[in-house]
Amino acid sequence: MSAGARPSEGATRSGQPPFRKILVANRGEIACRAIQEIQALGASAVAVYSEADASAPHVGLADEAVLVGPAPAVESYLNQQAILDAASKTGAEAVYPGYGFLSENGEFSRAVGERGLVWIGPPPETISQMGDKVLARAIAEEAGVPVVPGSGVLGDDEAAKAAEDIGYPLMVKAVAGGGGIGMQVVETPEKLEKVLTAAKSRAASAFGNDDIYLEWLIQRPRHVEVQIIGDAYGNLVHLGTRECSIQRRHQKVVEEALAPHMPEGMFGEMTAAALRLARAIEYAGPGTVEFMVDGEEFYFLEMNTRLQVEHPVTECVTGLNLVAWQITLAAGEELGRTQEEISFSGHAIEARIYAENPKKRFFPSPGRLEEVSFPEMEGVRVDSGVTSGQTVTPHYDPLLAKLIVWDETRERTVGRLAEALDATRVKGLITNVEFLRELAADEVFKSGRVDTKYVSEHLGYG
Repeated sequence: MSAGARPSEGATRSGQPPFRKILVANRGEIACRAIQEIQALGASAVAVYSEADASAPHVGLADEAVLVGPAPAVESYLNQQAILDAASKTGAEAVYPGYGFLSENGEFSRAVGERGLVWIGPPPETISQMGDKVLARAIAEEAGVPVVPGSGVLGDDEAAKAAEDIGYPLMVKAVAGGGGIGMQVVETPEKLEKVLTAAKSRAASAFGNDDIYLEWLIQRPRHVEVQIIGDAYGNLVHLGTRECSIQRRHQKVVEEALAPHMPEGMFGEMTAAALRLARAIEYAGPGTVEFMVDGEEFYFLEMNTRLQVEHPVTECVTGLNLVAWQITLAAGEELGRTQEEISFSGHAIEARIYAENPKKRFFPSPGRLEEVSFPEMEGVRVDSGVTSGQTVTPHYDPLLAKLIVWDETRERTVGRLAEALDATRVKGLITNVEFLRELAADEVFKSGRVDTKYVSEHLGYG
């Protein structure tokens, strides 16, 4: 696999483009990837962009591009009306959401359908079900999927009793939360009221919904997830596991497939649980069921009704093209594969390269990219959304690129990651590349036995 190479399997089997024209409602590396896949399928791609992104790579890659607003995301990439108008104006037949922004917004996906367009993702009802974290827990329980002890939505006068019943330490979570946003730890009863107030305020600001609930806090969990994919005809398969325990600020930074060192039998039990949940909601398209692993036990965390940032590692070990597959499934094609036809080869690791300062709690560090170059090596793939000379603004997620490596064994893959990071050059602003190099050289990481506190406690980065 050379730099920039993409898996070929998963494309349309009819030989015809699934759509004539698709609007990509996103930016950055996922917009670039989607545009390339749309064009490879024989369709035209429409980009949307903010004033800050007028010269961004995804704009130049697209067949057409439409300005949808000023730099702030709420006025551009989250501006539903502007994006829908752009689709109508250009004659797009479908909308590809990617991840982030409006990708898990049931209201927007419903509005897409009402415009007579195809939403390239699961139905609005499914998005809304899994977007409500308390409802998702209840559905998981009903489907026989183990969940962490917790509460329902809490009123102000109910939290103390619920916390006592669950036990400390616990996690305060936003019902509408995701990506680590809206989560806060409370260790003692004395701190509960203060944490609740802060969590509700953050949830209201981030999601427009201040509903919260409580979960018992697993002290040193692993974060392992299962990629699933289904069609509109009830066919559903899993594509294995991913290890996502290396996180900062509750957000992933390094992921790998398949998850290493799983307890005996857990792979089969976890993938079966993910499929049970997906069948319970008649899931269609790619999605991810996330779990926390505590020793020999695992518990449902949440389901993401979209493609994940880390999907390339699954593509590497399966040889499947999830973006192309997602598009053709939305066009009405059948899955075309049984579980027995899904196989896994080798090991893959993804390192997210961010414009952020690890020494200052990984805070974003926007600025001008004077020079950026990524390695062109065997077994290395780079999904990038930036070029030299581009300005990285403070308005969006500071992800610059994803460095994905593959080899026959995990040990060799870790070595390849170190080589690829050494050959990565980013000048002009502060990035996490040196942090990733330190991580790749660390003996605990090399062993594959990490948990979600690895970055903060073992490497010492708050």
